[in-house]
Amino acid sequence: MKISELLLPEFDQEMATTRRVLERVPEDKFGWKPHDKSFSMGDLASHIANTVSWTEPTMNQTMFDLGAVSMEEMTKAATSRAELLSWFDANVRSARALIEKPDADYFVPWTLKHGDKIFFTLPRYNCMRSFVLNHIVHHRAQLGVYLRLNNIPVPGAYGPSADEM
Repeated sequence: MKISELLLPEFDQEMATTRRVLERVPEDKFGWKPHDKSFSMGDLASHIANTVSWTEPTMNQTMFDLGAVSMEEMTKAATSRAELLSWFDANVRSARALIEKPDADYFVPWTLKHGDKIFFTLPRYNCMRSFVLNHIVHHRAQLGVYLRLNNIPVPGAYGPSADEM
């Protein structure tokens, strides 16, 4: 079995769950934040949608330099739920196609850095699991807390949530 055949079912499941969470983000709460140092709800949801697109540099490049990317590009925020879901859906379609690579591509070392500072170098497979998938799941869980704090029903991720029982 190929690596992509193992990774795609997990990707599909996590993206379906993530979309259900993003669908719950109300436009009138895009500016809400639980703490001054926190993302706003709209910015966090946008970050999740944008993180899916990190599959492209992960699978097509050997490194990503955060210092070479504009912060405006990195922090692009949707202004509506429709725009948010449109970005997410487009990014998922693109990412899914990029995951269907030969096994050898998954063993290529990949580096995340900022200028001369290297954060990590790992095989692409590990980067897809941690830098992309786990990163999305982490922020999706944060967004679930945001929803809960605003009395918005939270969809289940790995079975039903308390709101679905």
